[in-house]
Amino acid sequence: MPTSIVVGFDGSRTAWSALDWAAADAGRRRLPLRIVHVREPWCAEHPLDATTQDDTLTARCERLLAEAAQRARDSAPEASVSTALVTGAVTERLRTESETADTVVVGSRGLGGFAGLVLGSVGLGLAGCAGCPVVVVRRLPRAPSGEIVVGYDGSPAADQALEYAAEQAAARRGRLHVLHGLRRPPAAPHPAGFGPVPMDDGDGIEQRLAEWHARSPGAELTVTMSFDHPIAALAAASRTADLVVVGAVGLSGVSCTRLGSVGHSVLHRAHCPVAVVSAPTTPA
Repeated sequence: MPTSIVVGFDGSRTAWSALDWAAADAGRRRLPLRIVHVREPWCAEHPLDATTQDDTLTARCERLLAEAAQRARDSAPEASVSTALVTGAVTERLRTESETADTVVVGSRGLGGFAGLVLGSVGLGLAGCAGCPVVVVRRLPRAPSGEIVVGYDGSPAADQALEYAAEQAAARRGRLHVLHGLRRPPAAPHPAGFGPVPMDDGDGIEQRLAEWHARSPGAELTVTMSFDHPIAALAAASRTADLVVVGAVGLSGVSCTRLGSVGHSVLHRAHCPVAVVSAPTTPA
């Protein structure tokens, strides 16, 4: 049985966008879609604004899930859609869902967020800690371009991000754009008459990408090497991309269970959905 694309849904504006993204992805990749609404246990079963005895929190949640499922079936009739009403802390329950999911999709900020925040606690808590890629949807592209952008630094998480980005590009029959940030030379005195010379990155990134592309000849690949900061480069690329993909922690990170600074900042600045991909963990 194929693993599902799981979307965390609470009825907020960005949750509807996340639902639309997840349904489209499930349709493109021929995967089941599972819509999950997490009911927090401290919420009262009988809301203060209830109009009838039957107007319970459970009934409201079930109606919300039914509406979401109908919208998903209308937009992606080829996808198998199921729903689940579960109880618990939202981040923890979605993290549990991620252990058996292909992808977990969430809106950038749910109903419980503060109005000034770009990224809510659920998206931030899941990214880098989930057992599968996490897609955070703030807004959908107005005019899909078919381009998938991935930040690549040669780390294990970046390798996983590259594979996920290639799968997304193939499903769209689109383009894969790899961004790699080159390091500038250190600011140090140099001999008179000689200007600073860019340092050789030394990581063999271009060779590694060429070898990868040779194994995946069907992928339309573009590689950009830039001295711009990775965050600025990825944020700029997100203006015309359908999806930006980053590894949870790059070469500067200390643990694959933590979200690195690049991923954290891109989630706040991107103009399109962002996928955060962790490297597989190895048993101790």
